[in-house]
Amino acid sequence: MTDSLQLILVLLAAAVGVVVLFRLLHLPAMLGYIIVGVLIGPHLLGWLPDAPGTRHLAEFGVVFLMFS
Repeated sequence: MTDSLQLILVLLAAAVGVVVLFRLLHLPAMLGYIIVGVLIGPHLLGWLPDAPGTRHLAEFGVVFLMFS
């Protein structure tokens, strides 16, 4: 349970930071979400492991992006 909570907190903190930064730079927040997702994902920095729980959160994220 704590791993899932840590994962959600890292994603939430990254999302909030990116929105603030990209609004100051007059760039769309969606671009920031994509860049941070690539950076903190398992292929570059590796902060978020490639686990089944991560995949479920990613699927929910894609659904939310489709309807925003």
